[in-house]
Amino acid sequence: MQVILLEKVSNLGNLGDVVRVRDGYARNYLIPQKIARRATQIALKEFEERRAELEKQQAERLAAAEAVGQKLNGYQLNIAQKAGVDGRLFGSVTTMDIAAALVEAGFEGVQKSQVRLPDGAIKAVGEFPAQVVLHADVVADITINVQGEMA
Repeated sequence: MQVILLEKVSNLGNLGDVVRVRDGYARNYLIPQKIARRATQIALKEFEERRAELEKQQAERLAAAEAVGQKLNGYQLNIAQKAGVDGRLFGSVTTMDIAAALVEAGFEGVQKSQVRLPDGAIKAVGEFPAQVVLHADVVADITINVQGEMA
């Protein structure tokens, strides 16, 4: 299916690009999230009329993401979890836990889908790297410091 991108999507294209994607990806993700629209003649014409407005919105989102990214880059997040004597956690620290802790720390709007853990969920006490993807062009590197609480 061909779609018009209404915002920049990493590994796919920029605002206004007409790209071919799989039908399910377009129907289940891009179109419901209002990231893209079906590429019909009418939709192309409407997009060209609204292009300046969409570019302005995109620039505002990028500026907001860069401002949060500046504060977030290099941030150390402390999370306390119940752990055993050997340093292994009872359970794990997931992207949902990290996003909730970041919102609690004052970084509004961070969602679990924006948090990337290179090695998957954290299952031990220690320091671990993580990334927060605030925008297609803005990625902040943070450090997760997991501290163990005795059960």
